[in-house]
Amino acid sequence: MHPKTELNGDVRSQLPSSHPSSHHPWHQYYQAVANRPPRETLIAALDAFASEWSLLSADQLADKAVGFAVDLGCGNGRDTVEMLRRNWSVLAIDGELEAIEQLQQRQDIALNRLTTQVQRFETLALPSHIDLLNASFCLPFCPPEHFLDLWEKIVKALRPGGRFCGHLFGDRDSWIAYPNRSHHTRSQVEQLLIPFDIELLDEEEHPGKTALGEEKYWHIYNIVARRRP
Repeated sequence: MHPKTELNGDVRSQLPSSHPSSHHPWHQYYQAVANRPPRETLIAALDAFASEWSLLSADQLADKAVGFAVDLGCGNGRDTVEMLRRNWSVLAIDGELEAIEQLQQRQDIALNRLTTQVQRFETLALPSHIDLLNASFCLPFCPPEHFLDLWEKIVKALRPGGRFCGHLFGDRDSWIAYPNRSHHTRSQVEQLLIPFDIELLDEEEHPGKTALGEEKYWHIYNIVARRRP
């Protein structure tokens, strides 16, 4: 039995998965990253929760529900799988039906704790009281005119003490040439993170390549932040 999948909007113009380049077939990207480990930002956020929970008493742990995470731009599941492995309940959202289908076909996931959804940025609806929202390399693909609305939804959906982890692209990233991508200066990122206690804000800048071997100049913000009460 597959987990529940909801489709919202036109799947031909959906919320991009974590694929870094829009002019290549999706399946090529999925093949390129199929065996890659979860992102370090996700690991840092999950470890932070584990550290907090280790301080709870046995009674408090018994009363605590399983952590609830949203994996935004989940792709074919490199981060989703790690959350499920750590006994989290996960809503995995992506704009490509192919990504969701590949995620559902994985043999290393707990289907009973996974819900999937195909949805675009512009119409994204998030549940409330999220413990963790993971957005690995997907938010820069939100069109600039919709970015602030999307970010407000993310902030409001996180419970106090919940965490955001993910990535934003800087203003010196070479993909700033694409008008439908969202890029931010350091001060703009810090402004976005005002509702949070910043646990990690690592700015990365260097020439390199994409997962598909394309030359690219990277300017990235690696982020883990805890929602203030």
